[in-house]
Amino acid sequence: MSKGALPRLTELAHWLVARVLRAGELAVDATVGNGQDTELLARLAGPAGRVVGFDVQEEAIEETRCRLDGIGGLAEVELHRESHAAMAERVPAGVAVVMFNLGYLPGGHHAVITETRETLAALDAAWRLLRAGGLITVVCYPGHAGGGEEARAVEEWAVGLGADAQVVRYGILGTKSPAPVLIAVER
Repeated sequence: MSKGALPRLTELAHWLVARVLRAGELAVDATVGNGQDTELLARLAGPAGRVVGFDVQEEAIEETRCRLDGIGGLAEVELHRESHAAMAERVPAGVAVVMFNLGYLPGGHHAVITETRETLAALDAAWRLLRAGGLITVVCYPGHAGGGEEARAVEEWAVGLGADAQVVRYGILGTKSPAPVLIAVER
């Protein structure tokens, strides 16, 4: 949890997702990372639901498996050690929520980051798979090498969706380095 009254952007993304994802639905964690988003999605979708997760790092997949192991009442979770760009081949239509947390694995190798081209392909797939009223959340970290370009590309992608989407951008003002932003897209 954040220290003050204002939530961190990841907490805000969780709050938004909890307003949309219902028990028994399908959700996607496009960037499994340390498994926090995957766990949230699995709890919200419940035993009748399904969560599909992606990460290129085996460390992230294993950490997420360990995090979920022994927790009851969760959705069926299917983890893929591959880029989120493979979403179109692995996930059926009718997705309620897709979460992205871009950048690098917290505590992991900073040289292994999400790539703009693959992220845009995954966002296109997520949009096509999303049900009416569904939500995509993307937390972008422009402060690392390649992160600024990726954040700008995600924002341009979201704005380019047109009238079928409601797009919001949440950010932190007054920081010395480029601060993270949350882009949320509702179908």
